Amino acid sequence: MEAKDDQGIVTDGEFLKLLYKARQNDAESTLKLIELYKGDILRVSKFIHTSEEDAVSDIILEFLELIKKQKE
Repeated sequence: MEAKDDQGIVTDGEFLKLLYKARQNDAESTLKLIELYKGDILRVSKFIHTSEEDAVSDIILEFLELIKKQKE
């Protein structure tokens, strides 16, 4: 059964636009990307042996570093 009003689905084109804008330091796009992966971030944080808050912070930090990384 589908999730009620699932806001976590975007098209490939929308995702690429968000990613491009986030790489250009657009705060709103960056927050939208984090929100898209919020469920996954919370789920993965349960497997890290620190407090949930620290684990979520670490995952988000790594995610932001990955977003900002340009192709070399």
